[in-house]
Amino acid sequence: MKPSGSTEGVRIEDLDDAGLVEHARQRDSSAFWLIIKRHNQRLHRVARAILNDDTEAEDVLQETYIHAFTHLAEFRAEARLSTWLTRIALNEALGRRRKRRPTVDAKVIEAMVAPFSAHKPDPEEAAALAGIRGLLERAVGDLPEPFRIVFVMRDVEEMSIEETAFLLALRPRTVSTRLYRARRLLREALGDKLATVFTDTFLFAGARCDRLAQSVLDRLAILGSKGSVERGD
Repeated sequence: MKPSGSTEGVRIEDLDDAGLVEHARQRDSSAFWLIIKRHNQRLHRVARAILNDDTEAEDVLQETYIHAFTHLAEFRAEARLSTWLTRIALNEALGRRRKRRPTVDAKVIEAMVAPFSAHKPDPEEAAALAGIRGLLERAVGDLPEPFRIVFVMRDVEEMSIEETAFLLALRPRTVSTRLYRARRLLREALGDKLATVFTDTFLFAGARCDRLAQSVLDRLAILGSKGSVERGD
């Protein structure tokens, strides 16, 4: 179910995050949907940077939204919704990571290679792409996790140093140092040309995003029937 309609002459799609939160507190499914659509990309990138597993990152997103939408009374307007949601996703992903040893997900590698293979490659190009996949797999697997997380948050998701530091409970200088080291390691492993591919990866949109949004709404409907969704009254 996708959002439609307007509120007091303003289309709900045009509301800022604070306005959407107010509607979500009244259990407006259109507000839930739009919050998910706006923030899926960032949350998925952060979760996958920690877990290196596409499917598990999607699970983290679902749990993040369920937690957020059932604890909306805890959200304060002076905070940014994106920061609040990212903190929830980080905690969920870190909790899952502690339970197992992370591995490099093949889907992550495919996503990284995608910018090189927009068209059907000929045999020579296919061989080159196979080599790129190998380089990427080794680079991702070898990059220390603290550097990988900072790299995704800063260079892929383009968060500020201050926000990254706040979310990871680090000093801004530590964030800058880890980012510098991550970039250096990637350049050493991939070369400058290949390192730029990371800015076009970790996409999470379209049908996948819609499917996850609908799944969250379905779960909220079940929770709502049990009186579990907070209205923030």
